[in-house]
Amino acid sequence: MGCCNTLCGLKAGIGAGIAVAILGIILIPVGNNIIRETVTKESVIEPGTTAWDNWVSADAPVYRQFWLFDVQNPLDVVENGSKPKLVEKGPYTYKTRYLPKENITAIPENHTISFLLPAGAIFEPSMSVGSEEDSVTSLNLAVAGGYKLFPPWVLEAAIKLNNVSLFQRRTVREILWGYKDPILKGTVGLFFPYNGTYDGPYSVFTGKDDISKVSIIDRSGPGKNKEPCLLKALFFNVFRSVSAEYERSLNLKGIEVYRFKLPPLTLASPAINPDNQCFCTDSVVTKNCTLAGVLDISSSSGQPVYISLPHFLHGSPYLVEDVEGLGPSEEHHVTFLDVEPTTGFSLRFAKRLQVNMMYGPSKIITVLKKVKDYTILPIVWLNETAALDDETADRFKKELLSRVDMLETVQFTLIGLGSAASVLCIVAHCLVSRNNNKLV
Repeated sequence: MGCCNTLCGLKAGIGAGIAVAILGIILIPVGNNIIRETVTKESVIEPGTTAWDNWVSADAPVYRQFWLFDVQNPLDVVENGSKPKLVEKGPYTYKTRYLPKENITAIPENHTISFLLPAGAIFEPSMSVGSEEDSVTSLNLAVAGGYKLFPPWVLEAAIKLNNVSLFQRRTVREILWGYKDPILKGTVGLFFPYNGTYDGPYSVFTGKDDISKVSIIDRSGPGKNKEPCLLKALFFNVFRSVSAEYERSLNLKGIEVYRFKLPPLTLASPAINPDNQCFCTDSVVTKNCTLAGVLDISSSSGQPVYISLPHFLHGSPYLVEDVEGLGPSEEHHVTFLDVEPTTGFSLRFAKRLQVNMMYGPSKIITVLKKVKDYTILPIVWLNETAALDDETADRFKKELLSRVDMLETVQFTLIGLGSAASVLCIVAHCLVSRNNNKLV
């Protein structure tokens, strides 16, 4: 009777162990579904979610770093047509994106939300190599701009009347944020006007009906009447929407992230990437639209401005060869985004961009008579960057990742205990059965 009870108990143990293991297995899809629903809910851009708080105003400080190119041989370029020799000066760092979005308006009909993005920049001396009053020899913005805007004889007369040249000496503050130009009789600057202005309006999907569309710009929303090739996306005011490709997995403050970077195809020539055909506006400068690595945005800016990655990374070789002092580097000059795979939240990014202007030969304009060919000259490159701090990382791990880890621990513990209990009971059952047979 005792042996029967023992065997029955072992059989019950085998059944219970199998049941526990099955429960652990069942919890895997159930747990994953709970995590997915929780993440989806918190990722929707609507009041009360984690995504909303981070979307309205950046949680981590965002900095914009500038490196200006100082021309070492301006007279040699003008008088002898020599290659410009450049020395990079920087970074000069500003805190940006510290102001919350304004005029936020939800549009329930198509699950979008419109807003204005206020612009502001505060200089950070402790994160800079010098002051905003540091001087740099750079391309004369009015002369370079006038090369395409004005008839040659008009620009030549203006240059002589105001006693200016192809290059000028200006402070960092003036080049970035503006100065009174003698030719144009107005304020000129690479980013003028900036403080006190707004980007937008923009319209993005909230993800309420389809989480895969969250934060994607609604092309049918505000700004839809702009040129189709010149979508003013949230990428340094460049009229361009871009995509990124997966590179590798990294550890960021104890959190696994997936790194995505800007692929070379983004700035490829129209012959390779037909989407860039609308940026080929001058067949001479772009060598019949075979130029890679730069986008001509002159049709939107009204100036001969070309956008590229810093130091012409991924650009045609002659862009680097036409000047001295450049050294493109994948490590220092590529744009990347580090995304936490469970939530899809961006925990670190570096958006890097270079602003260039073009000048070329002229038989009328004195300061350009010695210039041999069209030159796309770097003016400044910038890095807009942010990363979660230690406090935010700890909170992120505690509130989300710890729960995910706990759920996984419960799942595998149940599977392990159930499996172990079943195996032990099976072994014990076999031993007891064998002993019973011997006794018989």
